[in-house]
Amino acid sequence: MKKSTAIQFLISMIALMITGSVMAQHGANGPTTPVNIGSVTLNVGVGVGANYKGDYYGTAFGTKVAAEWGLWQAGPGVVTLGPEVGVTTSSGGYPGYENYGATTWIIAGRGAWHYGWEVRGLDTYGGFSLGVGFHSYHYDNPSYTSNQTIPVFGAFLGGSYFISEGFGFNAEFGYDITYFQVGVIFKFQ
Repeated sequence: MKKSTAIQFLISMIALMITGSVMAQHGANGPTTPVNIGSVTLNVGVGVGANYKGDYYGTAFGTKVAAEWGLWQAGPGVVTLGPEVGVTTSSGGYPGYENYGATTWIIAGRGAWHYGWEVRGLDTYGGFSLGVGFHSYHYDNPSYTSNQTIPVFGAFLGGSYFISEGFGFNAEFGYDITYFQVGVIFKFQ
């Protein structure tokens, strides 16, 4: 699938999700959300990795693990903070170089604002991250390796649908270790 086609598909899916959510009616008690003050969540996902430093070849693969704690009420939503770790990697036959590969390991903090709609189990959110990346790339013939520590900034939008009190499915897109990822989410409180 071409990169532009994949991005158009992702934007269409997110727009559809937001449109459906906006059309949901609020009840007398307002919106509901699985994420509340005191909630602890852990999401794990895989998807299309972000291209740090612009030296990836082909489409990068990425994976991310993020934990969040619900800390305070902000209007009709809840603000969460927590850590995230992940990796994005690309390898393949870069023209003129053998065994080419680029990898970035990320350690960051993230903050998000979660909002639940009048759809039981649905949580939507957006946020930012800030951290450090350990970026390297290498190739053979000629032999070369580069290692750098880089600052990383991220922005993301996402949604989770809990099928039980403590388990659900999650999708996220933006520029935050991955461009797009799908996975699972666990809620501990």
